[in-house]
Amino acid sequence: MHMPKRRVVVTGMGAITPIGLNVNEAWENAIKGVSGVGPLTRVDSEKFPAKVAAEVNNFNAEDFMDKKEARRMDRFTQYAIAASLMAVKDANLEITDEIAPRVGVWVGSGIGGMETFEQQYKTFLEKGARRVSPFFVPMMIPDMATGQISIALGAKGVNSCTVTACATGTNSIGDAFKVIQRGDADVMVTGGTEAPLTEMSFAGFSSAKALSLNPDPKTASRPFDANRDGFVMGEGAGILVLEDLEHALARGARIYAEIVGYGATGDAHHITAPAPGGEGGVRAMRMAIEDADLKPEDIDYINAHGTSTEYNDKFETLAIKEVLGTYAEKVAISSTKSMTGHLLGAAGGVEAIFTIKAIENSIVPPTINLETPDAECDLDYVPNEARQKEVKAAMSNSLGFGGHNATIVFKKYQ
Repeated sequence: MHMPKRRVVVTGMGAITPIGLNVNEAWENAIKGVSGVGPLTRVDSEKFPAKVAAEVNNFNAEDFMDKKEARRMDRFTQYAIAASLMAVKDANLEITDEIAPRVGVWVGSGIGGMETFEQQYKTFLEKGARRVSPFFVPMMIPDMATGQISIALGAKGVNSCTVTACATGTNSIGDAFKVIQRGDADVMVTGGTEAPLTEMSFAGFSSAKALSLNPDPKTASRPFDANRDGFVMGEGAGILVLEDLEHALARGARIYAEIVGYGATGDAHHITAPAPGGEGGVRAMRMAIEDADLKPEDIDYINAHGTSTEYNDKFETLAIKEVLGTYAEKVAISSTKSMTGHLLGAAGGVEAIFTIKAIENSIVPPTINLETPDAECDLDYVPNEARQKEVKAAMSNSLGFGGHNATIVFKKYQ
């Protein structure tokens, strides 16, 4: 006997981003087209060709946790805990002993505690092995955000961490959605987190020629624009509370949207370059739309991966055309990375929130800095100004190094 799939809804959201330290602030700024990119201050910009970054400003970990605990966590974990506490509070969810075994956590990070690794390695070189912190390993490993969130919340269900580079946040949400759908948990706290603004990250991405060398912070991140020259690195966390529909209704929860589809594929092509024509992205989008039981023309909005790199924007555009056919010209698409920069493993978490807010508020955030059309990027990217538009169904794309493609679909809850 085939059991009907359980329906899964979004009941809470929390975010720490370069354009706001909570969901409402980040959303308001996204709708206004505010850029979170500024001069690089976290590390000495003299050492690197890239001079700008999307930094999180005025974040105080002690607003969310004990000072001593905060010192024993890398920044990526601090962001994740802050966003998770906000999301659970937003969901008005009390995690009692009774429900704890059915509440899971699935939060990914692309590179984990890079900052901790660099600091501790420096200590090791200068002062020797005995001076390396006993907290070095638990501060560095990427799954520690999920571990620490579960401890902070008392969530004892499925506990996992996806690491799929820039697809991490979206894969995590999709994986968590499937956990609830198949009945292994009733609630999942899920998303992505990243704090990559470190010397080695800038050194590595600079050597790979992936970062924008535009010294003007406000115009450096320009997805789909002919004059784009690379992505702008950002940091932060985006967390959702996903819940089994029956569970949410039983406790009278407010429902933001329903998550209905997930597609995940591999390019099997190249470690950093997307497959020709965005072939892997095509299959991920198709898979997600099919999983959602929708048709391509049901999609009203696409939050694009849109990194502002030459290949990504071109191939993602080709992929959307392949999936949507002639309807591709009519769909509203935007890259909120034009404002937040690229949050790597956290991108999918924050972008899922913007996608849900678009459904909730019938407004599509813009792609800012889109001034000079690129002949190969010729779709409707909602240039420079937000647009009032009813959004019944929307999808969010994320593509990562290693050939990872992930797409999730949300729709208006009915």
